[in-house]
Amino acid sequence: MNNVYESPLSSRYASEKMLYVFSSDMKFSTWRRLWVSLAKAEMALGLPITQEQVDEMEAHLTDIDYDTARAREKEVRHDVMAHVYTFGKAAPKAAGIIHLGATSAYVGDNTDIIQIREGLLLVRKKLAVVLDKLARFADAHKAQPTLGFTHFQPAQLTTVGKRATLWMNELLMDLNEVEYRIENLRMLGSKGTTGTQASFMELFDGDESKVKELEKRIADDFGFAGVVPVSGQTYSRKIDAQTLATLAGIAESASKFATDLRLLQHLKEIEEPFEKHQIGSSAMPYKRNPMRSERICALARYVICDSLNPAFTSATQWFERTLDDSANKRISVPEAFLAVDAILNIMINVVSGLVVYPKVIEARVMSELPFMATENIMMDAVKRGGNRQELHERIREHSMAAGKRIKEEGLDNDLIDRIAADPMFGMTREQILEHLDPAAYIGRCPSQVDEFISECVRPAIAPYLEGEEVTVEINL
Repeated sequence: MNNVYESPLSSRYASEKMLYVFSSDMKFSTWRRLWVSLAKAEMALGLPITQEQVDEMEAHLTDIDYDTARAREKEVRHDVMAHVYTFGKAAPKAAGIIHLGATSAYVGDNTDIIQIREGLLLVRKKLAVVLDKLARFADAHKAQPTLGFTHFQPAQLTTVGKRATLWMNELLMDLNEVEYRIENLRMLGSKGTTGTQASFMELFDGDESKVKELEKRIADDFGFAGVVPVSGQTYSRKIDAQTLATLAGIAESASKFATDLRLLQHLKEIEEPFEKHQIGSSAMPYKRNPMRSERICALARYVICDSLNPAFTSATQWFERTLDDSANKRISVPEAFLAVDAILNIMINVVSGLVVYPKVIEARVMSELPFMATENIMMDAVKRGGNRQELHERIREHSMAAGKRIKEEGLDNDLIDRIAADPMFGMTREQILEHLDPAAYIGRCPSQVDEFISECVRPAIAPYLEGEEVTVEINL
């Protein structure tokens, strides 16, 4: 439909898999699975529910009559009861026992937790793919000297690969956070209207062991280690806040990567992929704008801001629950996942096709290296009988003069020629040039890259690179 608003996260950016996680089919079929799980557990624990009723419910997990559900919700103004009614129409023999003892949060909140887990699993997989591709890039360029920057001013040399490990290190921190969230997610369980499980105590004639076993069986059905130990009607909204903080962390790391890449593309050292028929500018045909990196930054900004939504929601809940969370979390939580999914899709695309220009990198290194080599040159001159303090002052004077020539006259760096012509140093130009090997100024960069990849990255991502391969398609 072209006459109604559609979120760009759905139409332009997020993957089909992540869109499914937060789809109506996923949501309402999970509601039905939860009702089946509840009925099976109640039956096993002695309530008058038959296998025939359970079988009938299981036969209709996915054939959801949305028209009937929408019409019923419009009448009763309650989405859960509308779907209880619709499920009962599909499974009439079980209609009387669907949702027995439960409150709306039983299906709503438990489904939210299941969706969060599924979303995090997909995010974890894609993070691992990004890290794998960056590790390959870092390894390939671990010994390529490049100019390092502090304050975006020329500093000491690093390597192209070592710089990539800085991006990877933050993404690895994010992967650890995602793993922690997945491992510590717990279902709400069956807690009742204020979290006291009073309705289930009534159903099981005060048998606390059965009430506790009911929750355990439901958690087992869905592969969770357990349920939250205490709650009001809902799980604590801090879970949403913590989840989106984790997603915002990924956005932060992605934005840092993309910002660096945008700057590198300006320097013409590294570029994101640029397709054969891609147009960089409607007005300037020669341009190769870093549009994908800019999109990463744009979406990251959205996620970081969006993370405030569940934080405020968590902070403003009253007592055992209020409903001012519902409308907000329906939007903020799924859209954070969709946006991060889009960010990771673009990152996979970008890091799969990074283009490095060694000649440009080398030229910039050599334009600055004479300044960096001055300490080594000075030490060599001292060994040849020079005075360290006098040589230091003379190098300062020559450096200022060479810098002025570069900045004010737009000429090449002639510092080496100036030093070679100065008899105080007692060195030929060839002897001075021996100090201008960039590889001598990169420290442990190659070893650091090797160690980081082998000791930190590979062990962390190996479990998630198995199985189905991640393929991404960038629509725009």
